[in-house]
Amino acid sequence: MKLNIGTCILIYLIRECFASGEDIALDAKATLLHRIDSLNLLIYTCLLTLTVLTIWVFKHRRVSWLNETGLAVIYGLIVGAIIRYGASTNQITYIDAFPAADTTYNLSVPPDMLRFYFPNKMLISPEGITVPNKTYAYSFRGEIVNMEQNEIDLKATFDPEIFFNIILPPIIFHAGYCLKRKYFFRNLGAILTFAMVGTALSALVIGSLMYGCVQLMPASLAASFTFLDTLYFGALISPTDPLTVLAIFSQLKVDVNLYAMIFGESVLNDAVALVLSGAIQNYEKRYSNDGGFEITAFLGAIGDFIGIFSLSLLVGAFMGCLTALISFLIYQKRFYEGVLDDYQTFGYVDFNFNFNTPQNFVIRGQT
Repeated sequence: MKLNIGTCILIYLIRECFASGEDIALDAKATLLHRIDSLNLLIYTCLLTLTVLTIWVFKHRRVSWLNETGLAVIYGLIVGAIIRYGASTNQITYIDAFPAADTTYNLSVPPDMLRFYFPNKMLISPEGITVPNKTYAYSFRGEIVNMEQNEIDLKATFDPEIFFNIILPPIIFHAGYCLKRKYFFRNLGAILTFAMVGTALSALVIGSLMYGCVQLMPASLAASFTFLDTLYFGALISPTDPLTVLAIFSQLKVDVNLYAMIFGESVLNDAVALVLSGAIQNYEKRYSNDGGFEITAFLGAIGDFIGIFSLSLLVGAFMGCLTALISFLIYQKRFYEGVLDDYQTFGYVDFNFNFNTPQNFVIRGQT
């Protein structure tokens, strides 16, 4: 049964006449959120189009002192400044909620969801019309940094989980798939040396320097940091990510061996840093009791490091070989589409087992 325009208008008018004020307010809020989402998508699309056009222009008219990657960052800074300082000042409404005094929940860990109970009767109009109580659920998003944000500012803030779980894995996988295997494995020894030994030495040096700086602080602050804390910080900031350098190398068509070494080291040092920071956490939380050095804890941390790193290599190689075998058996003509299916299907097996995702994607692309 098809509804004509007149019937739709009649249904809409009946709904507006009999809907409560609360329902109308909720619909208006939902409409505003949809408009903000649409505006964000429009901004992202325009930025993407502008970046593609910029790359096309730079292919024909090269500017020696400016790269298209840096110009894309400038575009983002300009749009971010406009959103922050020139957008609507419609502030986010909030209510301060405090846990009950007799609660049995562990207050040291934030709950996954809050259920907000309105009063039994709410006044929604000057005429005194009331409605029964309603309950709304609010999910956990994270720690609040700035409570003065407006709605469009909050919506336009890019979620890092989208970048690390959706955008970054295909980039790493594509780079590993397109990298020439001969040059990668020919320089594998140098790549592993720079990635493993270099990252470990960098973490140790940075951690030692930070620990020395901490000791120069007042005693109240110095007592709050241990050498493991500074070493953990050193492991987190040790890996490098020369994406811009690799993009310039691709345009300049530098030596393939140099490109393979820098790319392989940049990807594997991320993996080494993740495993190293996890090993430091295991040493501190699972093994060490009094804060002193324990040889058993140290050997256990090294075992965790080697085990996770090796299992990530095996999982990546196994998934790549499995996809190649499936594609061969079903006579897949366009093999690259089958490889993308492998990423979509098996891409997070290693993540669920606490393995090393960047390293896994590179090895899967190579196989």
